Amino acid sequence: QVQLVESGGGLVQAGGSLRLSCATSGRTFSTYAMGWFRQAPRKEREFVAAISRSGAIIDYAVPVKGRFTISRDNAKNTVFLQMNSLKPEDTAVYYCAAHAGTVGVRTPSGYEYWGQGTQVTVSP
Repeated sequence: QVQLVESGGGLVQAGGSLRLSCATSGRTFSTYAMGWFRQAPRKEREFVAAISRSGAIIDYAVPVKGRFTISRDNAKNTVFLQMNSLKPEDTAVYYCAAHAGTVGVRTPSGYEYWGQGTQVTVSP
């Protein structure tokens, strides 16, 4: 069992930055690929970024590529999402997820464990 706890969300003006963290329990963090997803009101949950177990393979959704950076610290059992140049359309609840595989996937159903989410609100 893996427990995920996100933090770092908040209210920021357009053009600003936030850094999300996702701390995980257990000693097997390095055996999971990790992903970040987001869900805006009345919209489906969508893929944001994913990182492989080693951190060598990274994937981004087109809307965030060049602005967001995913990283992980296997020694601290934590995955991060650095978000720069934020836009109002980035407003959503952001979730981290763990996938028992080598590389991350883009579909939510591919992840076995989820955090509770953290709200990110970007004002115009």
